[in-house]
Amino acid sequence: MGTLIVTISLFMVNFLNAQEQRPPFNIDLSTKQVDATIHTRPLIANVNNYNPFIRVFLPSKEKATGRAVLICPGGGYSMVVSGHEGYSWAAYFNPLGIAVIVLKYRLPNGNYKIPITDAEDALKMIKDSVKVWNINPDDVGIMGFSAGGHLASTIATHILPPLKPKFQILFYPVITMDKTYTHIGSHDNLLGKDTTKKIEDLYSNEKQITKDTPPAFIALAADDKVVPPANSINYFQALIQNNVFATLHIYPTGDHGWGFSKRYKYHEEILNELSLWLNEIK
Repeated sequence: MGTLIVTISLFMVNFLNAQEQRPPFNIDLSTKQVDATIHTRPLIANVNNYNPFIRVFLPSKEKATGRAVLICPGGGYSMVVSGHEGYSWAAYFNPLGIAVIVLKYRLPNGNYKIPITDAEDALKMIKDSVKVWNINPDDVGIMGFSAGGHLASTIATHILPPLKPKFQILFYPVITMDKTYTHIGSHDNLLGKDTTKKIEDLYSNEKQITKDTPPAFIALAADDKVVPPANSINYFQALIQNNVFATLHIYPTGDHGWGFSKRYKYHEEILNELSLWLNEIK
C-alpha cells in the first residue's frame, strides 16, 4: 500500500511539473527551422560564421495567457550572456503564463544594423507563430539587459507597428550613445569608434521617445560602475515628459549584471515589483 501511495504521489508531481513546463526548443532565424544543436555552437564574432537563433520557452497550455516577451541578453555587444540574462527568466515568466523567447543575436562589429535586424526577425517569427505557440500578437513585449537593454530600447523606440512591442522591460540598460556617459565598449562595438554624431544621436534612445513609445519598467543599482545610472534616469525622464506609462526602480547596491541571480539582495523585491507592473499593462 505504501509503495502504491509513493508511486501515485510521484505520478502527480510529474504531472504537475509537466503542466508547468514544456521543453524549450531553438529556432535558427536564418533557416527558420527548429534546430536542437545550434545553441551548442560557439558565438563567433565574425558574423559570417554565426546564425542568430531564438530559444522558446512556452508555458503550459493550461496557464498560457497569450502574453510573450522577447529577451535580449547583454554582453557589451561583444558577447551574448544568455544564461542569467536570458534562459533563467523562464522560471519566472512561464508560471505567470507568459511565453519567453530568448534571442542570441549576432555581434555587430560596428555594423549596428546586424543585431537590430536579428531582433526584428525574432519578432517576425513570434508574430508568425502566434497560433502554434498560443500567443496574442498584440501582447508581445521586449526585455533587455545592459547592451541588450540598448537593443530592446532601440526596438521600442524605432520600430513601427505591427512589430512594435507592447511593453519594454529594461535592466541596467545602456540607453545613450553619447560618449560622455554611454558604456563606451557598447558604443564602439555597435557603431564603431569613428561614427558620426548623427548616428550617435539616432541610437541615443532617450532622444527617440514619443507619446507612442511602449510602457517601460526600468531597474538598476545606484552604484552601477559599468553603465552610468544616468542612462536609465534620462530615459525615464523622457518617457514621463511624453506621458508614457513608466516606472523606475533604483536599488542602493548591486553594481551591474545581476540578472536573475537569486543571490542578489533585492531579487525578490524586483520580481514582486515587476509582477505588479505587468498586471497594469492591459
